Amino acid sequence: MDADENLPRRKDDLVAQLGRQDLDPYSVEELEERIQLLEAEIERSRIKMQRAVNHRASADALFK
Repeated sequence: MDADENLPRRKDDLVAQLGRQDLDPYSVEELEERIQLLEAEIERSRIKMQRAVNHRASADALFK
C-alpha cells in the first residue's frame, strides 16, 4: 500500500476535469490530437507504475 493512497484526491483533479469537458466544439482533427496526447499520457503513467512495481520488488528482495 502506497502512503499516497490514503490522501484525498485534489478537487482540481485534471482527469476529472477532462471527463466533464464538452467535446462538441472540437473538430475531428482536434479530437484525434487529443486522443494521441491522452494515449501518450497513459503510456507515461504505465511506465511510472511499472517502475514503482519494480522498485518495490527490488526493495522487498533486498530486505528478505
